Amino acid sequence: MNRTSRNRPAGQENPREQGSPEGRPPRPRRLRIVFLLHNAYAIGGTVRTTLNLAGALAGRHDVTIVSMARHRDVPRFEIDPRITLVSLVDTRDGSADLADPLYARPAADFPARDKRSGKYTRLSDVRARAYLKRCRADVIIGTRPGINVYLARFGPRRALRIAQEHLYLDAHHKKLRPVLARHYRALDAVVTMTEADAAVYRARMHLPGVRVEAVPNIVPPTGLPPADATAKVIAAAGRLAPGKRFDLLLAAYAIVAGKEPEWELRIYGGGGQKERLQELIGELGLTGRARLMGTRTPIEAEFARASVVASASDTESFGMTLVEAMRCAVPVVSTDCPLGPAEIITDGVDGRLVPTGDPDALATALLDLIADEDLRRAMGTAARASAHRYDPEPIVARYERLFADLRTTRARRTWQRESVRVRAGVRRRLRPVLARWREWRTRT
Repeated sequence: MNRTSRNRPAGQENPREQGSPEGRPPRPRRLRIVFLLHNAYAIGGTVRTTLNLAGALAGRHDVTIVSMARHRDVPRFEIDPRITLVSLVDTRDGSADLADPLYARPAADFPARDKRSGKYTRLSDVRARAYLKRCRADVIIGTRPGINVYLARFGPRRALRIAQEHLYLDAHHKKLRPVLARHYRALDAVVTMTEADAAVYRARMHLPGVRVEAVPNIVPPTGLPPADATAKVIAAAGRLAPGKRFDLLLAAYAIVAGKEPEWELRIYGGGGQKERLQELIGELGLTGRARLMGTRTPIEAEFARASVVASASDTESFGMTLVEAMRCAVPVVSTDCPLGPAEIITDGVDGRLVPTGDPDALATALLDLIADEDLRRAMGTAARASAHRYDPEPIVARYERLFADLRTTRARRTWQRESVRVRAGVRRRLRPVLARWREWRTRT
């Protein structure tokens, strides 16, 4: 295992965080918090949001990020120096882990239907189990389904064990969902990114004693001045993947370009649809006006150069780019897709929501904003104010309240879980007895 940074020893108090004689209430006790991440050295939304939350918590707690894999020397995103970073399996060239016989064997504990299962091996299983068995954390947070299964199976019972769900439930393979339902019953909480997804988990997963809570991602302030709403630029960002529907956005922009030829569309991101989208730009006659700009990190500087940001997705588990645009005082026109946009955008106040899959409606909303600079500026101002909901401080406070509630309700939740388990066991044992009794009644 590799340790790339260190933080204050676990349990050591920071005097500035203690209560004062003047009667100020003490802050929550300092906790040892561990995040389990697929690959902290990669680029991705889950990596970025986990680092944001871990960095915000590191000001008040001792935080460790455990990366299941490490494929490069330095993480692509900057990591708060107060965070301890540990990697379990090193896949860099020349690593001894590559020669380990367990690395050549498929994972047995990581669920096969998790989309990342091909990246996991028997060595991953063994290292994850060993780390969790000796982990002394107060709180352990998993960040993807397969890792949450590791946590449920091997995580220490003395710790609060929390599954974060960065995708909505229906995004998981249908054969993975019952696996998650079975293992998530052993956890203390499941945290979703939206209230809508939390409601789905409560309705469709029977999780006695498990708290299902919605806590959105942290989207830090940009430090950039607000956009001035004068640039004739529409921006969009995300993976160039089918679900993001950049093809629909281009169809809508073709309508916009026919009426507002001076306005340009800039699409930021990389992915498998790049060539197809480039071909579509040519087919629609948009060459030179719609541009695939590649990946930009951070994206906020590009959004600040635009006057409108657009999203045409079919689904969004949260909608990071929407909030990032709002941080820049740029109004967003988004499809009202499940599950995130409607919880982020107030239609007509700080952005616009339009029906999913409707390029005409998307184009109409874009044209309305293009035609009215004062409206763009007013919506942008409202958007910047609304984005403060995603500041680090309120999100950290919500997590700290969750940790405290889970500790105080642990005995009651354990009783709920065990009573359900016992009743289910009694029913299983009675089932054959009742079947024999019904058979006897039929014969007599």
